[in-house]
Amino acid sequence: MKKGSFQWMKSLNRTIILNKIRTDGPISRAQIAKETKLTPPTVSSLVSELIEKELVIESEQGESIGGRKPTLLVINSDRFYIIGLDVGAKKIRAILIDLSGKTIDKTQTLIPKPISNEDLLTLIKRTINHLTSNHDTIEVIGIGVGMHGAVDVETGSSLFAPGLNLRDIPIKKELEAEYDVPVKVDNDVRAMAFGEYWFMEEKKDESIVTVNIGIGVGAGIVLNGKIFHGKYDLAGEIGHMTVDLKGNLCSCGNIGCWQTLISGPAIGEAARNQLERYPESLLLNMVEGDVQKIEGKTVYEAAVAGDALSKEILEGTGVYIGIGLTNLIHMLNPSKIIIGGGVANASPFILPIIKETISERGLTRQAKATPIYCSNQGAYGTAIGACALILGEIFEGDVPVVG
Repeated sequence: MKKGSFQWMKSLNRTIILNKIRTDGPISRAQIAKETKLTPPTVSSLVSELIEKELVIESEQGESIGGRKPTLLVINSDRFYIIGLDVGAKKIRAILIDLSGKTIDKTQTLIPKPISNEDLLTLIKRTINHLTSNHDTIEVIGIGVGMHGAVDVETGSSLFAPGLNLRDIPIKKELEAEYDVPVKVDNDVRAMAFGEYWFMEEKKDESIVTVNIGIGVGAGIVLNGKIFHGKYDLAGEIGHMTVDLKGNLCSCGNIGCWQTLISGPAIGEAARNQLERYPESLLLNMVEGDVQKIEGKTVYEAAVAGDALSKEILEGTGVYIGIGLTNLIHMLNPSKIIIGGGVANASPFILPIIKETISERGLTRQAKATPIYCSNQGAYGTAIGACALILGEIFEGDVPVVG
């Protein structure tokens, strides 16, 4: 991996042109000027800069409308690359992509426990180096990090990583010093949400919510193309919305949080508690009689195999998810909701029930019909979203360019 040197492009016009080429290319200089309301000399000058920096190339000639055929412009997608990291409670997933989002390589590293801040940072760097070890000629222009837990987005620090019991990890500072490229750090679910938004094929002016349902429950909110963080980066902690005043104790210390009803551990606990009603359940054989080994994944696998208890639990989970999402729809009125995380793998069992519940409880016809999808990004969804954090900076924010 080459370590580029960078400067920050502050020109709004340059950013507008670059993003126009990304979204509408191949496109001519004249068409850019017409659609952006910028003057032709301004467009010509800034395009020349972008070509010089190798972010844009001339691809082909368009149709003539009288006179010479115009030269069309496209993003030079395979010239620069981005690294995305998903730092979870158990492992680090890393992915290398080009500017079009094409995956070049990926890897993962298990996180030993206990681990210190310094050792985690060393492990992150080792993962990056392993990812790029076979790509010496590739020039990386940014690193995005989706970090589980609470994150200070401005400083790029992990304030608290509950799965690792670590606090105040200076991720951005360490990685920028090591690799001399811009680094953006955000909460893992917000990164996942921005990835879902960035790579969707529809127009980009929509607002979406991604709800990650796994060991815990969190949401990433994208409003009009921007991640919504809230005043102190707390926006999206929807798993701790109280839905049952007489419910179970949550890891946060409160009673009856949504997370206690729909997370992977909650699904496993529900199965363990109801086994007496289904003594013939496949679950017992799958864990060789050790009830404590029943997890959410076990319930899903048993449901696939036709287990009645497991199907019942997943369908009940779908109802609770639908109730929570209905509340979310009434609060934010998103154009769509995407469900990610391990529980999303059970979509054949839960998704129809979720939609049915929202249809029953939605306040208006439009609310009832809010599109609900399960993510298809897979295990590397957060890492892909972390790459999107950098892509958003390049094409829609302050633009890092090789100097």
